[in-house]
Amino acid sequence: MFFFLSSMFGLVFSDYLPWVFFFWELTTLCSFLLIGYSGTGEAVNNAFLALNMNLLGGIAFVGALIYLAFVSPGGELLDISTLIQSGHMVALVPAVLIAFAGITKAALMPFSAWLVGAMVAPTPVSALLHSSTMVKAGVYVIVRFAPVLTGTMEGLIIGLVGGFTFLLASAIAISQSNAKKVLAYSTIANLGLIVACAGVGTYKLVWAAILLIIFHAIAKSLLFLCVGTVEHRIGSKDIEDMTGLIVRMPHVAVMMFIGIAGMFLAPFGMLISKWAAIEAFIEAQFGLIFVAILAFGGSITVFFWSKWMGKIISVCPVATKVENRIPQEKWIALSLLTAMTVFICLAFPIISSHLIEPFVLSVYGQTARLSQDNITIMAMMLFLLMIMPFSLLWFRKEKKIVPPYMAGRPTTPDLHFLGSMGVQRQVTLGNYYLEEVFGEKRLFMAGTALCFGLILLVGTLTAGVAL
Repeated sequence: MFFFLSSMFGLVFSDYLPWVFFFWELTTLCSFLLIGYSGTGEAVNNAFLALNMNLLGGIAFVGALIYLAFVSPGGELLDISTLIQSGHMVALVPAVLIAFAGITKAALMPFSAWLVGAMVAPTPVSALLHSSTMVKAGVYVIVRFAPVLTGTMEGLIIGLVGGFTFLLASAIAISQSNAKKVLAYSTIANLGLIVACAGVGTYKLVWAAILLIIFHAIAKSLLFLCVGTVEHRIGSKDIEDMTGLIVRMPHVAVMMFIGIAGMFLAPFGMLISKWAAIEAFIEAQFGLIFVAILAFGGSITVFFWSKWMGKIISVCPVATKVENRIPQEKWIALSLLTAMTVFICLAFPIISSHLIEPFVLSVYGQTARLSQDNITIMAMMLFLLMIMPFSLLWFRKEKKIVPPYMAGRPTTPDLHFLGSMGVQRQVTLGNYYLEEVFGEKRLFMAGTALCFGLILLVGTLTAGVAL
């Protein structure tokens, strides 16, 4: 894991493309080793699936380097900043090839199968590689080359690949009761949204894309670690088994609540970034297509996140508290990520003005920012939103949980009541997963075919430019 982190630092801080490629392949190797860590047949198969799909992107990356070697034998264009400034005629072909490598690394459709399979890895691996770092390497390179893709048909098609991935992966998440699979498809969806922003590539969309990267990384890492902690204590990662988690594991439940809220509720950064993306898409060419995709995909995310949240905070009178044997080092990690999720929501105007806006300004000559009124409204909403989860931490031992109201029927503490004809029944709470509509197999095949067709189209266009 330290070797992987070193590779990620090298990738992000390198401006010389051969070094970027070197560290790029090191992350692929580390991912392969970490996914297959347990040595089971499933883990080994999924590790090789990840390796094969990422190597396809590596081949495209090599193709970009070979193309640049022919165009610039002296190697002047191997610096990313110099290549971007060289203009569309020179930079478009390598930008598209590297964007394809980014699509494979970010696990967008049709290459998303490797990320779903990677969920067999230990939870810290999922939290580090497959939510906050390695997959972000894919969207990182596409964001870097966004100025080259701006205003081109190739960039628009790459944006559509990201947009359809966002919509379809969000829909698939509805049908999943496995918590890690929900997180996997949610990750794929949000990576698709980032690529949609970078593919269209206006300065406002790049600003929104970078915000999405930051907020998604922290909140999703928190959720992965929370799910792993819950699985260790209750023996399941099924959402249906998390009923009454607020009673059984109150502190972890509040942390999960904050992590989930960070993914889809105002004023957390993910929702604000999506709102900024909608505003930016309205002004972009063919932007209304992306506005429709974002509106429908965003609505779907509300569905699958809110039903998970409902299971966590539902009160179960007979539940047993099982939180007392969680190791201290886990508490430290979870507490830090929870604090960071809240902190970056408060501090993201500062993050934007000091880190993101200078970069966008240096690349595009203009930048985007939040108005003072929006910042004030966000602060008020954050205060109101935090009242409920933090108040749950203040429950005392003498708290009283009243039985549910069953329309006048007497109900026992273990949620049994007399139904019609004197038959005793038990109150059960369950979510709808609508598998016949949002089934994984059906939508995954549709998304794979659609996005594969779009990638073939952009490949054909790029070959025409190269020739």
